[in-house]
Amino acid sequence: MKFFFPDSQDQVDPTFDFLSEERDPFRVRQRDDLYAHELLKPPPFNGLLVSKAIVDGTASSSTGKYTGPQRHRLYRQGAREFFRLDNGSAPLKIMGDCGAFSYVGEEHPPYTVEEVVSFYEGCGFDYGISVDHVIFQYEPNVLRTDEAAKEWVRRQQITLDLAAEFWQRCSASDVHFIPLGVAQGWSPESYAYSVKKLQLIGYRRIALGGMVPLKTKDILACLRAIDDAREPDTQLHLLGISRVDEIPTFASHGVTSFDSTSPFRQAFKDDRDNYYALDRTYVALRVPQVDGNAKLKARIRSGEISQGQAMQLERAALTLLREFDRGGVDVDAALEALVAYSAVWDRKADRASQYRDTLENRPWQACDCAICNKAGIETIIFRGAERNKRRGFHNLHVFGQRLRRQLGDDDRD
Repeated sequence: MKFFFPDSQDQVDPTFDFLSEERDPFRVRQRDDLYAHELLKPPPFNGLLVSKAIVDGTASSSTGKYTGPQRHRLYRQGAREFFRLDNGSAPLKIMGDCGAFSYVGEEHPPYTVEEVVSFYEGCGFDYGISVDHVIFQYEPNVLRTDEAAKEWVRRQQITLDLAAEFWQRCSASDVHFIPLGVAQGWSPESYAYSVKKLQLIGYRRIALGGMVPLKTKDILACLRAIDDAREPDTQLHLLGISRVDEIPTFASHGVTSFDSTSPFRQAFKDDRDNYYALDRTYVALRVPQVDGNAKLKARIRSGEISQGQAMQLERAALTLLREFDRGGVDVDAALEALVAYSAVWDRKADRASQYRDTLENRPWQACDCAICNKAGIETIIFRGAERNKRRGFHNLHVFGQRLRRQLGDDDRD
């Protein structure tokens, strides 16, 4: 079972100083920054998933997340060198897709098959996913002949037609990457229909798209229906799905790989589960920057609170947390500083009991990952991209441990 992490320009700056919150003035973004696989041992994933939409943008969003020079360097150097896939403790694979979520509102995918094949081949991808058009609805009882399914059938047929063209072009060009077709559907039967059609084209690696909003029981219902159509040598990839507890069950239905940003994004998007431990999660300790918090800036502008008072409370919270980490103060002192600062920037949320739980358990001190070993308590402080992304990397490390535990071994061969 292989885990691919979708790249979205997520690196950390190794020169960032947590005390002064300054960077090396000569640092060059991406070139000098580090990926998770360069910091963590073993690498927390088996490969990266890179979307053409993230790199190039789409017609409705002409710029992706890459700057012009970064994009040109990726095309010039190739993905292996650009992402430094051999710089970790184990070499990684790289998979490409089109980023169908980014153009879900459009009538037709904005890329031609020729453009996508050229992107994968030119950048040296190991796997390339055909162009698809995502279907978000899940209606198990709607037949393809029903009027309600008209738009879903149209998108499914576009996806299958583009997969056929993709296969033909890859075969004719003798590409170096392994092509994957995409199965889109709105019910178990419609997913099975797509898989059957893709196998007739020739695919033996098939990605299942549009499943991100589905409950686990619905994903399993689809996999069971696909079992009836799937050839014994056909391998499945789950796009955007983690559900680590179900990985062995997914594997029993032919799933050999998946991708997900969930462990990373929970570090700074989730309200509670920000920091992973092997058997549970913790809330991160929120100490936002005075200048970077919209609620607090609004109160300062209205004259409700002075900027000086807010900055004093912010500094006190950081100082007491670091003192607590060194054993200089007890839980109550650190918690009091956190709650006092929270009262001025987030009066609606009371996280005191959750903060106490985090502080009393000190999970960052028990973690063996390179992030926690170097950054210590800064890892669990919810504040700015450098801390939040490091916590996301830590979560990927723990997710990798959970995955290997579920599989019963280390499957890195």
